[in-house]
Amino acid sequence: MFEGCSRMNSLPRDAPRLELFTYYRSTSSYRVRIALALKGLDYTAIPVNLLGEVGEHLKPGYKAVNPQGRVPALRLESGEIITQSPAIIEYLEERYPDQPLLSTDLVLRARQRAVAALIGCDIHPLHNVSVLNRLRGMGHDEADISGWIGHWIAEGLQAVEQLIDGTAFCFGNEPSVADVYLLPQVYAARRFKVDLGACPRITRVEQRALTYPAFQKAHPDAQPDKPD
Repeated sequence: MFEGCSRMNSLPRDAPRLELFTYYRSTSSYRVRIALALKGLDYTAIPVNLLGEVGEHLKPGYKAVNPQGRVPALRLESGEIITQSPAIIEYLEERYPDQPLLSTDLVLRARQRAVAALIGCDIHPLHNVSVLNRLRGMGHDEADISGWIGHWIAEGLQAVEQLIDGTAFCFGNEPSVADVYLLPQVYAARRFKVDLGACPRITRVEQRALTYPAFQKAHPDAQPDKPD
């Protein structure tokens, strides 16, 4: 688990150059793990437990890493830290252009980004931990909250279903940034028991992606902080 900001100085000289502060079932952490794996980048995972009366993400040690108290955060070899999954993924795409996540075709690249933005900006924020805790604090019961989650995820994914191509991945036969965002959102949908019957293209992409070692490596079930 997270041991504070001094960890970087205790790493051996041959340690991976990147450190990812992550939580196993965090949707935004999951998408960064996929991007790292697709690009073949080695990194050290530093789990940050978001649960408990006061999660590790809200304690001073982690607030020194990310003042917002959110995961993921990526610490570079230089010690600089990047927060927010879109910024991290954009950095990885520009710094490590091999195995690109964006098409060279301008229109297709815009479509890939549009799906990523729909998921990252319009679906995921409505069911993240802070929103759900706020709803509980306002007196909503778990049935109300489940209805809230199901509505927004289903509505958003039904739009995604119409935007993607129906190919092996969202746009063609290789994964792109759209798939990097989609797979974690589908995982969240299944976790919250959202009916995906109206999304056959999405479920086919999910099935295909989960045969890829990179997606398997990034999956929440493969993370060191997943409870036994």
